[in-house]
Amino acid sequence: MKLNCDLGESFGAWRMAVDEQIMVHIDQANVACGYHAGDPVAISDAIALAKKHNVSIGAHPAYPDLQGFGRRSMTMPERELITCLHYQISALRGMTAIQNVTLDYVKPHGALYNDLMRDADLRRNVMRAVAQAGEGELVLMMQAHPDFETHLNEAAEFDLTLEFEAFADRRYEDDGYLMSRRKHGAVLSEAEALTQATGLMDDGYITTAGGRQLTLKVDTLCVHGDSEDAIAMAQQLRLALTKRKLSATS
Repeated sequence: MKLNCDLGESFGAWRMAVDEQIMVHIDQANVACGYHAGDPVAISDAIALAKKHNVSIGAHPAYPDLQGFGRRSMTMPERELITCLHYQISALRGMTAIQNVTLDYVKPHGALYNDLMRDADLRRNVMRAVAQAGEGELVLMMQAHPDFETHLNEAAEFDLTLEFEAFADRRYEDDGYLMSRRKHGAVLSEAEALTQATGLMDDGYITTAGGRQLTLKVDTLCVHGDSEDAIAMAQQLRLALTKRKLSATS
């Protein structure tokens, strides 16, 4: 299991201070593409840090919503959405090429990420956009969900590889979707997040807001770089993952 984080989200005078400190603990950096956050300097710096620490780089495209940090749903015609994604992915690919590193995957951000999980038509459009932009080389990272086999079948239509992500620091509803950030308790405390993460590492399950246990197919864990305890959480998760890896090989 890998560890990923959303990074490169500074914009102008508004700075996210965790990128350099957290990069040493993660395997994958989801780099903002400028539509929800991330100016050219922040994006370039995040790529440089990922290169320095041998961290895989993914594009983190969003709805065009700087004011709302990409956390507001938007209704976009199919062609507009697909070209919007192509534009953002292409920007990241170009920025990585300048530094002689590759773009490996795409992880949609915020409201787009949540919306595609519940809307099959939107999900297929996102899959189509990533497949077209990647020409078979880009992986799509999306939320691990009990209905993952449906998602795998959909992706197969586009010859697209999926990577399933779970969240250490977000609470889940009983239907397997993430609890809205507008609800109290949607973001877990450091202790709660560590408990949820270790449950995923050891047994592949999460406990929902209603107390249900759901088994998930998980390839990578996300810790959010905009949370107060992001660095400490990343350190603890890296230690936990390393400990389990060593135990498995001993």
